[in-house]
Amino acid sequence: MNKKELKEFLDHKVEIYNQPDFIPHDPIQIPHRFTDPKDIAISGFLTATISWGNRKSIINNADRLMELMDHSPADFIRNFQPKDLDRFEGFVHRTFNSDDCKTFMRALQDIELRDGGLEFAFAKANKASTNLQEGISRFKQRFFEVEHLQRTQKHVSDPLKNSSAKRINMFLRWMVRKDLNGVDFGIWNQLSMSELSLPLDVHTGNISRKLKLLKRKQNDAKAVLELDKALRKLDPADPVKYDYALFGLGVFKDL
Repeated sequence: MNKKELKEFLDHKVEIYNQPDFIPHDPIQIPHRFTDPKDIAISGFLTATISWGNRKSIINNADRLMELMDHSPADFIRNFQPKDLDRFEGFVHRTFNSDDCKTFMRALQDIELRDGGLEFAFAKANKASTNLQEGISRFKQRFFEVEHLQRTQKHVSDPLKNSSAKRINMFLRWMVRKDLNGVDFGIWNQLSMSELSLPLDVHTGNISRKLKLLKRKQNDAKAVLELDKALRKLDPADPVKYDYALFGLGVFKDL
């Protein structure tokens, strides 16, 4: 396929897969339970953080987190007292355990009280950076200004350490990307869709290579940058819409 044919092909696949019936089968269903932007952001961030492994397990454990936060995540983050974190004792999702969970609660509260919330923390980090992937690295530094165990740092990816930062890029797509299809929320205005990077995983990486959008064999930060360049040539304003096409093609095997 030439560039024009590839764009037409991928644009068509975006239309097919970027639909509301995607929501009930994906972890994005958790933040879709809320209407308040703060609830959406906090529930989305926590859900994205544990979005690896079995999809059913991800959704069940994200649902459990919401239950532990009284199904009011923003109110809980703003107002919890240290003793309230005892309720997370025993929570575990793969390597994300109760100690990690408590640290995330403290970090989210610190960001809420000092920065005004996740959107402004990400925006501040991004403004001090040359691109959004560097901004994610700065956000990680900000996030872990609270007291924490060293092991917990692995649960926020760092592109400057060559991570693809798939889960954070997915979360940012949810919050920033605006369209009329109702899957992504598009509730953040401090970051631009054009800056977003694709949440690179096994499916999107494999399909990107088949379509000659990506040469690099590893799914790492360098591959994200390479894919960014290719997708921004297809749509400079909204490059990560192609996540729907590449992921759908990878999962449903119709390429």
